[in-house]
Formats: sequence, structure tokens, C-alpha cells
Amino acid sequence: MEHTAVEKVVAFIDLGTNSVRSLIVRLNTNHSYTVLTKQKEMVRLGEGEFKHDLLLPEAMERAVLVSKKFVDLAKGFGASEIYAVATSATREARNRDILIKRLKQGAGLDVHVISGTEEARLIYLGVSSGIDIGSQNTLFVDIGGGSTEIIVGDQHEYRMLRSLKLGAIRLTNRFFGPEDTGPVNDEHYQEICGYVRNTIILPVQKARKKGIDLAFGSSGTIQNLAEIACQMRRKEERRSPPSAITRDELKGVIARLCAVPLEERKHIPGINAGRADIIVAGAAILDTLMEELGIAEIRMSDRSLRDGLLVDHLSKTPGSPYTETMSVRTRSVHMLGRACRIDIPHAEHVTRLAFDLFDSGRAIGLHDLGEWERELLEYAAYLHDIGQFISFSGHHLHSKYLIENAELLGFDEHEIMLLAHITRYHRKRTPRKKDEDYNALDPESQRTILVLSTFLRLAEHLDRSHAGLVTAVRFTGMDSENVSLDVTSRVDCSLECWALESDIKAFEKVFCRSLDASYRVAGEGVNTA
Repeated sequence: MEHTAVEKVVAFIDLGTNSVRSLIVRLNTNHSYTVLTKQKEMVRLGEGEFKHDLLLPEAMERAVLVSKKFVDLAKGFGASEIYAVATSATREARNRDILIKRLKQGAGLDVHVISGTEEARLIYLGVSSGIDIGSQNTLFVDIGGGSTEIIVGDQHEYRMLRSLKLGAIRLTNRFFGPEDTGPVNDEHYQEICGYVRNTIILPVQKARKKGIDLAFGSSGTIQNLAEIACQMRRKEERRSPPSAITRDELKGVIARLCAVPLEERKHIPGINAGRADIIVAGAAILDTLMEELGIAEIRMSDRSLRDGLLVDHLSKTPGSPYTETMSVRTRSVHMLGRACRIDIPHAEHVTRLAFDLFDSGRAIGLHDLGEWERELLEYAAYLHDIGQFISFSGHHLHSKYLIENAELLGFDEHEIMLLAHITRYHRKRTPRKKDEDYNALDPESQRTILVLSTFLRLAEHLDRSHAGLVTAVRFTGMDSENVSLDVTSRVDCSLECWALESDIKAFEKVFCRSLDASYRVAGEGVNTA
């Protein structure tokens, strides 16, 4: 595996129309990265701009102050490189050169103003790299303060990039004056929707031709609408954080937002009070898009342009997993493994042995798990030793904790829970009645954990020496009392044989059969234990 010359800290800053966002990461020598901090501050850079295409002095001052704060923070973490981009508000302002100069002088920040198409590309990179969509044609929507980006693509490539002059601040400036602080009547709201509809005609037509299988929203506006919808659900139906919002739920949220004056709107459960004055306009954009494209539900992503800046940077770094074509889930697992300094050859060999056990076990009827469970076994096998990053003692417990808290991309909460438990039980004791988090699971999940952790346990012990001595392993048959296992090695593997013997009781507990293992050195006879 190629390593970078030195470890370094890099910061990425997104100077948006509504907020400034920063991401600071440590790039490790093995091409993994560690997020050190994420920050966001609302500055309203585009406030009052879009009527005359001029940034207000006070808005620029807020942007400079926050940018300096983020630059100082980056330097405090030891950042050697800072990449900063500015989007809609800056690129449209006739006085943008003044802002860029002030950012250089007041914050020590070199800012690159990017086009709307580049903004859409970076949003696509940021969001698609954090979800598992495969070949599904997916709509990505990001509603900013000054622009809305609409992207269509799958896991590996985009097929449409559009940046529209529609944004929560821009539309609020157009359709609401300082005196408009009361409820929003239906006629006024429909006027906003009509304007949005006329603006999105061409990209909507193109998106329809592409076909949409699912949709993701990635902006603060969409996330806040989803949070309000979550608060409006019955208590037992709430999800935190909300994972999606349906069009029917959005309609309910809009009705509630429009029914009350601004001051009362600020206190609606779930709302970000700082968005109360612009959220109706933002909701009209999402409402109209979902209606025109026939989208019943839009899922949430907390990733954004700043994550796209990181992915773009990594994709240009030789040796990085982002230069390779692999799924989001696989890349995320590999990055976590590298960050925890695992023995990669051992992890890969254990994974191969675990696959041998899974596949041959399914062939003889030992279990009836499918491809989804096989994929989970792959990831658990790769990550089973990450807990050694904390301590060898009890590392199976540390592995569980790290998986639960590492924010693996492309996995849902249930899958992460299964991965954590599979690694937890790959060594030492099997689940017991006093293991509360395990016993709280449904029987199907418990069975999946038992079977997969047992295969991982066997595979781990068959590479006890970390030397790859065992070249193949497979179940060859079973009856009501016994299961036969054939182990092939390239040289004597006594250490692995002894280790495997210690797992026989765990195997019997899970499969209610004894394990009869036969050992074969390639080219020699068979020894039966």
C-alpha cells in the first residue's frame, strides 16, 4: 500500500449565501482521514443583495469575522493547507472583489469563487460519497440561500448538473418586504410557487427524461423542514434525527408555517429560529420540485459542499481509496480500518476465510442467510481488530464501540448495530442473558449475529499467526450431530489448529452440532482432530 510522505492537516471552507461552513481533517499517511471538527455559522452574506447584486458592508463584515475564526481554528489544529470557495452570493455580486480582498486582508484567506455548475458537482461528490445508491438514478437537491442545485446521477457519475437562481434568501427578498411579518396567505404562497415553477421548467423536463428512482436533500433548509415534520408526528413515530420527509408531511409543515406570524413561527417545535424568516420561501422551492417531479419522499443527508471539497481533494491523491472504483460502504470501511492502523493483509485474509465458511456452510444447509448478511460479514471481518487501536486487551469491546461511533457512510443504524455486535462476539464469550443491548434485539437479528460472529471467530483463529498459513477452509457435510470441516494449509499450522479447538464449544452452542475438523497440508495427507 502506497503511503503519503507525511501526515498533514487540511481545512476546507465553504462561504455560502446563508452560512459559512468549515471542515478540518487530518490526512493520515495510509490514505485514511480523521475528521477533527466541523463548524457552521450563519452570516447571511446574501442579505439584501439580490435586488441590486451588491453585498452589504455589514454582511461582508460578518463573513470576514467568521472566516477569520475558522482560519484561526484551522491553524490551531496545525492545518498546512486551507481550501476556500465562495458560491452564489459572492459570484453574483458586482462588488465581490471587495469581499475577496477583505477576506485576504482580514482573515488571511484566499477564496476561489466557483461557478454554479462546479457548486453542483461538489455537492454531488459530498452527498453521493456518503450514501449507498449503486446504479439507482438519484435526484440530489440542495436549497441554499441564493441558489438551488439539482443533480441527477448514481453512485459513480452524475448525468445532470444544474444550478438555479432560486434560494431561500433570494426568494424571501423578492416576495417579502420588511413589513411582511404576518401569516402568509395561500395566494401569496402560490405566487412564490408559480415563480419557482417557471424557473425550473427546463431542468425538470431533463430530470424526468433521466428517470428518478429516489431523492436526497442535503441543505439546512430541507433538514429543518424534516425536523419540523418529525416534531409534528405522533411521539412514538418520531425519528431523531429525521431520515426523510414525505410530500404529505411537507404540505402539513407548510400549512403550519404559513398560518402564523413571524414571531410565532420562530417558536414552532423543531424550527431553527434563525431560518424562520426565510423558511417559507425555501419550502416553496422543495414543494414545487417534489410536485413537478412526482417525488413522494425525499431522504436526508447531512453532507454538503465542504464534504465534496474533501472528496475532490482525496480523489486527486495517488493511493487514496477515492481514486478507486468501490462502493461507498466498502470505501468507508476501508478508511476506518486504515485510520485505526489495522493489519490489512490479516484483515483481508480473515475476510476470505470467513467467506469460505459462509459459502460452504450455506451449500450444506448449515444456515440460510443471504447476500446482505454475507456483505455484513465482509465488513465485520475487515474491521474486527480495529479495537486494537485503543488496546489489545478487550479489543473486541473497543471494536464494537468504534463501529457504533465512527459514522460509517452508506449504512443505516440497524446495519451498524449488527456490525458492532458481530465484531463484539468474534472472541471471548458468546452472548449471555445479561447482555442487555443484545437481548433487546429481535430474534432474526440475534440469529444473524450468532451465525456471522461464529464464522468470524473461526476465520480469525485460522489466521492466528497472521501469516496466511491456512489457504482454504470449507464445511464438507453434516448430519444431525456433526459438521465436518476441511482445513488446508501450505505448511504446518499447529497454532491455528489449537486456536480452532478453543472455538468448538461456541460452534456447538450456535449450531447444536459438534465440529469435526480435518487438517491438510497441501500435497500431504489428512490429519483429523
